[in-house]
Order: sequence, then C-alpha cells, then structure tokens
Amino acid sequence: MNFIKFFLTVTFLFFYSISFSQTTMSDSLKGKFTYLLQYIPNNLNREHITKELFSLQISDKRAFFISENKLKFDSVFIAEFNKRPDNINLSNISAGSSFLIIQTNNNSQFYESIGITLLSYNSSVIDNWKLINETKIINSIACKKAEVRYKGRDWIAWYSTEIPLPYGPYKFSGLPGLIVKITDKTGDYDFELVKSVSSSNLKGKTVPINMEHFQSAKVVTKKELVQARVNFRENAKYQLESMGTIFSQDPKDNLRERQKINEAQKKAQNPIELED
Repeated sequence: MNFIKFFLTVTFLFFYSISFSQTTMSDSLKGKFTYLLQYIPNNLNREHITKELFSLQISDKRAFFISENKLKFDSVFIAEFNKRPDNINLSNISAGSSFLIIQTNNNSQFYESIGITLLSYNSSVIDNWKLINETKIINSIACKKAEVRYKGRDWIAWYSTEIPLPYGPYKFSGLPGLIVKITDKTGDYDFELVKSVSSSNLKGKTVPINMEHFQSAKVVTKKELVQARVNFRENAKYQLESMGTIFSQDPKDNLRERQKINEAQKKAQNPIELED
C-alpha cells in the first residue's frame, strides 16, 4: 500500500473511532434519490471514467448529498465498533468520496474532514439558470431542459416538475423540480438519477446521516479548505519520513524534479469546478 495512503487511513480510523458517535437527526425524510456520477478525473487519461453512486436525501427544509459508499462505511463502522472496538475490519468496503453537501433555499454548504478537523465553506444558490423550451423522457420521467454556467463549466440539466423538489446532485439546485440528469457540455461530468424511493415508504423515517459529518464545523473559504488538504498530505509525508520511511532513493528526486511532478499533476487534474 502507498505509505501516505496508509498513514492517512490509520489516522482517519483512529480519530473516527474516538469521536464518532451515533447522533441521529430529527429531519423527516421526504425524498430519497440515488444518482450515478460518471466523470473523467485525469485530463491525461481521458479513456478512464470513474463511477460513483451518491445519495440525495431531502427533508422539509434542506437536502443532503453524500456518497453512498460513505453511508455504507458509517453503517459498517458502527456495527464493527459495537461488536469489537479493538479490531475493526473495514477491508471489504470503500469510504467513498469524503464530502457532504447540504442544500437549502439560501445556500449550499460543503463539509469535509481534513485529518481531525471538520471544515466547511459556503456557496450561493445558483440563480442564473436559463430555462429552455424543450422536453425529454429520461428513465420514464418527463423532463424539461435548463442550462447554466457554473464555476467554469457549461451545464445542461433536465428537471421534472412532476417531482416538485428544487434540489439536485452536488450543488445544483434552484430549478422548479428535481434535477433528473445534468451533464457538463464537455462530457467530463455526468449525474443521472438511477433510483428513487416512493414517499409512501419514507413515512416516519428521518435522514440517516450522522451529525458528526457537519455539526461544529470550522467555516473557512474554499481556497483555505483546498490548502488544508495539501498541508495535511505534506505533513503526513513528513511524519512518515521522521519515522524512517524512505519514499525515493533516486538522486533525481530533488526539489526541481518534485516541482515538475507537481506541475504535471496539476495539469492532469480535472476537477468539477474549474473556477473559484
């Protein structure tokens, strides 16, 4: 295993085990939808497409967007911890994407744990949608078209007024109906609704997301959160080197070479948001 990845995993599990408690929410569950995200994470390898399932859980006043793997990870962790806290086996499950987004009518709040610190930043609700007089049936749902430019990408959305919930995947909200599908025009990112739970099956249920993922977060800017990720990984490498771990003995692995590698990695990155 990559040593930095190993260190990050051990650090995560340690603090997860001492801080994670089953704190339930009182938000009544009004809608539960599963989206498939397909995207190209690396511009230098555009043949490789990554896929991940996300859950959009909607209550009366807000919606929660989170990786389904992360929800499964939480469930398995609690079960394993309660069974045997000194020997937690999570080898058969991926933690998935680590962020949580909470949408309201006023904003979208992004949450992510960096090491032992929970950070959060705020984004304004998207209000520059252009409604298009065009319709399409997607997965047996009648949809209408909308377009928007958001954070450097041009997006085409298909939403359904038959499902009068003004939410959608990621930070996309503010349309007069649930977003069923949204794709950026380059085809690099595509979210599509693949599963929903009928409202009759949600009666009496609450949003099953642990409050530890968003309560008491430190509010920062997006730039500060991204820098915190970088700092944490660099610190992890330093800690491992201080314990004697050698990452490379190649004489070419000097500062200039590392700078070149870092620049190449930055150019290869293909984030969903191209602008701040």
